[in-house]
Amino acid sequence: MQGYWMVLAAAGAAFFSAVANAQVSVEKPWVRGTVQGQTSSGAFMGLKSKDGAALVGVESPVAGVVEIHEMKMDGSIMRMRAVPRIDLPAGKLVELKPGGYHVMLMQLKRTLKPGETVPIRLRIEGVDKSVKTVELKAEVRSLTGAAQ
Repeated sequence: MQGYWMVLAAAGAAFFSAVANAQVSVEKPWVRGTVQGQTSSGAFMGLKSKDGAALVGVESPVAGVVEIHEMKMDGSIMRMRAVPRIDLPAGKLVELKPGGYHVMLMQLKRTLKPGETVPIRLRIEGVDKSVKTVELKAEVRSLTGAAQ
């Protein structure tokens, strides 16, 4: 049993080390569930940088293509487009949410079922221009699910 706790502590330390090194915390990550045959979904979360940073890339093994996207009004039409980065001002929560900035998971390799988790890797550029990785697991919620 002691070995179990040592492994758990090491895994936790590695996770918190990645977050600390990147100086970015991730709040309430989730992914919208899919139905059979659906090829894309969105991932949502809150990101907060201690010193200022930028989200410059995202990866996930469940998708062939992963992009950072923005939805915004263009006149009277809502448009979605890929963006190369999202700035994370120091001390401010930046929400990736439906209808705004979000992560697009495209060319899905399988159906995403509520209750599962999806591994996601964020690439964060610090103020010193170094890029760190933050790994997380996002809960899959129902197709109509919203942030809880």
